[in-house]
Amino acid sequence: MKNPVSIATENFVKTVYQFDQKKGYDTRPGSIARELGISNAAATDMARKLARKELIEYKKYKELRLTPAGRSMALAVIRKHRLWETFLHQVFGLGMHEIHREAELLEHLTSDFLADRISHFLGHPTTDPHGDPIPDPTGELPDAPGAVLLSQAPAGLKYRVSRLSGSEKEFFDFCQARGLALGTVLRVKNQFRNPRMTEVEMEGTVLLLHAGLAQTLHVRPATGPAYDPATYVNEPQP
Repeated sequence: MKNPVSIATENFVKTVYQFDQKKGYDTRPGSIARELGISNAAATDMARKLARKELIEYKKYKELRLTPAGRSMALAVIRKHRLWETFLHQVFGLGMHEIHREAELLEHLTSDFLADRISHFLGHPTTDPHGDPIPDPTGELPDAPGAVLLSQAPAGLKYRVSRLSGSEKEFFDFCQARGLALGTVLRVKNQFRNPRMTEVEMEGTVLLLHAGLAQTLHVRPATGPAYDPATYVNEPQP
């Protein structure tokens, strides 16, 4: 029997993967330490430990890189997290900020077998309620053609919101109050570089969004297929 992987290991490789995917983030041990709430020394020790296990490539003063085995582990954890988010939202009707908190706990207690059964029960969704892609059992991510950050979307065109990457209650409260949801169609009026803000228009309402928020929203050209909730997940029944 294989030795169980620790929660600390799973969280570490998952964070390295996620930071590597985000624009403006780096994967140095200090950055990972701040995200995980541990000391720089503890993050460096963990990086060295995982390098010996061939999960991470570690070089002093350099950014961390996942090995193929590390990437596979990170995506397996992310798959379980996003499947649980989908289950909790669809079956129990939990709020968007609540599902992230609970999935953070459940992802570490879930076997690959159970993850596959949850996926089957849900109809093998390809995205979670936030629009985040769910890796398949082999670790492959579904394609998201044309998706860009709202902060990088060229002005003058119409887009459809395809992903809400926040996790805090205030973020989802703001989005709900302003009508920003998966499938919302908006037009980017201006991209201001100084200050960094994005001006959008939705059904006659104009919003000015700070760069921090505009970088948590992904959009696709609105000329594609209309939004179909079944493509993502079924909304909980009242």
